[in-house]
Amino acid sequence: MQRLSGLDASFLYLETSSQLLHVCGLITLDGTTVPGGYGFERLKRTLAERVRLIPAFRRKLHNPRWNLGHPVWVEDEEFDLDHHVHRVGLPAPGGRAELAGFCAHVAGQQLDRARPLWQLYVIEGLANGEVAVFLKMHHASVDGVSGASLITYLSGLSPDAPPPEIGGDVRHNGDVPARLDLLRSSVTSFAKRPLELAKLVPDLVELVPRWVGKALRGKGMPVPFTAPRTSLNGTITSHRSVAYAQLELDDVKTVKNAFGVTVNDVVLALVSGALRRFLSERGELPEDPLVATVPVSVHERTERDHGSNKVSAFFASLPTHLADPAARVFMLAESNRLSKDHHYDIDADMLQDWAQFSGATAFGLAVRAYSALRLAEKHPVVHNLVVSNVPGPPMPLYLLGARITGLYPLGPVFHGAGLNVTVLSNAGKVDVGLIGAEELAGDLWPLADALPDALEELLKAAPQPG
Repeated sequence: MQRLSGLDASFLYLETSSQLLHVCGLITLDGTTVPGGYGFERLKRTLAERVRLIPAFRRKLHNPRWNLGHPVWVEDEEFDLDHHVHRVGLPAPGGRAELAGFCAHVAGQQLDRARPLWQLYVIEGLANGEVAVFLKMHHASVDGVSGASLITYLSGLSPDAPPPEIGGDVRHNGDVPARLDLLRSSVTSFAKRPLELAKLVPDLVELVPRWVGKALRGKGMPVPFTAPRTSLNGTITSHRSVAYAQLELDDVKTVKNAFGVTVNDVVLALVSGALRRFLSERGELPEDPLVATVPVSVHERTERDHGSNKVSAFFASLPTHLADPAARVFMLAESNRLSKDHHYDIDADMLQDWAQFSGATAFGLAVRAYSALRLAEKHPVVHNLVVSNVPGPPMPLYLLGARITGLYPLGPVFHGAGLNVTVLSNAGKVDVGLIGAEELAGDLWPLADALPDALEELLKAAPQPG
């Protein structure tokens, strides 16, 4: 038995039929590299070998009424791969529109909480002869970093690479706990909460005025509720829109080195440039910068070893109001420096510690009321979108024997911020996944197609050596 952390459980409590809190990945594959040639049954057998070794794919939620704490993970003793792996064929002509349309449809469906929280679709019939895999996992089970790690566990450095070695007990997640054991564990955890709360409050009381004061003086990240309103910011439904793009990592590094900034600065500059054109063509480019929430991994800073999600976030100002691409880079470099310093004022474990007090009933009622009353359209905009930058494998990987040609991550969207842009480096490429609430974001291909142009703008604007 392994109890979910409060942060992991929060993604369950905040989920509704419209605010779907799973993460997805579209993976395009060169099936010609599979030893013996691609075949669905062969790929499925290889997947079954890997799944037997990776507990995260076989665990399910256990949350009976007498459990007073967060749910627990247990082994699914009736695990059946056929419940999770599906074979589909794209309709003709099998191009990017059809592939993205299928991904959007699957991304808009909830996972079955009675089974392990993942689904995998093997997609055939692509016009270019490739095969695609669409993997969906609940955010309660993975964050960006741990999700990328799970994909590497399914992969290898060569088509015939042996199964991975995974530390710890790889055979079993733990049996369903006895009723008395679970009740005792949850009561003990519940009884400790007042003391844990008392320990956290003084740090929060000291932090808040200092943190807010820094923001108000313009010495830190943008202040929430100051973002300009766009059509991306409203109440969402379960309908999704998906697009993707692939860029050259060498070009991104050329811009980084020329301007003397970070890769993350360049990523945000790319997104800013693409959004500027996207919103201009829709006739709604605001005069003020957009505000993006940027998730930040704290895997290397946290002192907590419990839970799948080890993440924090900061607000970034996206200078979509500036026409000069070089000016956008310089503004981002300075504002990101201030935002990161501001963010580091907050302890890496603060979000996880406070999330321990999250409650299913309170969170569930709050998010449903927020949606039903359409409050996202009635208060100032907190943030416009989510932009995430996840480090990926620097070398080519082979997923179940097939070489990965594209790895496009797709994060969740939320009421009030109906667009998520997630960027992942992958074997010399930069793969960008775009997902939005369909009624708000509409067709995302114009935004995806604007990304290469935004990179070309930055290359042309980059200072020349000497």
